[in-house]
Amino acid sequence: MNIIDGKAFSERIREKVKSHVDNLKKNYDIVPGLAVVLVGEDPASKVYVKNKGIQTKKAGMNSYEYKLEETVDEKTLLELVKKLNDDPNIHGILCQLPLPKHLNEDMIINTIKPSKDVDGFHISNVGLLNTGQKSLVPCTPLGCLMLLREFVGNLEGKKATVIGRSNIVGKPMFNLLLSENCTVTVVHSKTKNIEEICKTSDIIVAAVGRPNFVKSSWIKQGAVIIDVGINRVNIEENGETKSKLIGDVDFENCSKFANAITPVPGGVGPMTIACLLANTLVACCRSNNLKEPEELIL
Repeated sequence: MNIIDGKAFSERIREKVKSHVDNLKKNYDIVPGLAVVLVGEDPASKVYVKNKGIQTKKAGMNSYEYKLEETVDEKTLLELVKKLNDDPNIHGILCQLPLPKHLNEDMIINTIKPSKDVDGFHISNVGLLNTGQKSLVPCTPLGCLMLLREFVGNLEGKKATVIGRSNIVGKPMFNLLLSENCTVTVVHSKTKNIEEICKTSDIIVAAVGRPNFVKSSWIKQGAVIIDVGINRVNIEENGETKSKLIGDVDFENCSKFANAITPVPGGVGPMTIACLLANTLVACCRSNNLKEPEELIL
């Protein structure tokens, strides 16, 4: 059994991004810029945005952060997005999700210019991905595919099961695996016989948001498992209650059958920010009619 080290792999991606950014600066006097909009005080979002800013700067890019009150009205947020759309120094825009309930997430996302939509959530990018055309791809599924290409190699003809049908992971993951000529099944809360479907799968991508949902009895010998889940649970250890991050997969037991598996933390998580930086670089190259870094795109 091989543990897929997403942290080490993401570091290599970030190094490649920095190398390309240095080249853009040296030869074209261009610096990719990433703008992140944070609404409210959600603790997890604040930590994530902070990490994005740190990694953006480490890659040699310009980082722009816009923090708005949780009570901000929709008009004000839309005006900010439109301003960022028109700023030539900004090549990537993302609005940290989730947004407060009084704001229309779909409207905000679809106001971002598709060429700057480095989260890959705009309906235009979704449509391009679904039809096999060049797009900006959602970061987490893109990171999953990069890991699979690295640790599996040729994915053609493999049977893959995606657990979960979210717009952020499940649906784009289905399309990415299909583009690799996998035979793909998506299972969800209404699917019957999930265990039997998983048992026949060479690849399982779990993105359901339920701790230890995938059991060892579901795993085919030699399968590759990508665990997207990040669940914080309380466990009893030496008489104390401690908080711990675990995935959607019962790692300890499933790893006995898998050929390769991602841990939580340290698997898919680090790949998400690395792919965000890669998307920003790609968006910058496209906006300046420059050759895109082939090893960082699909």
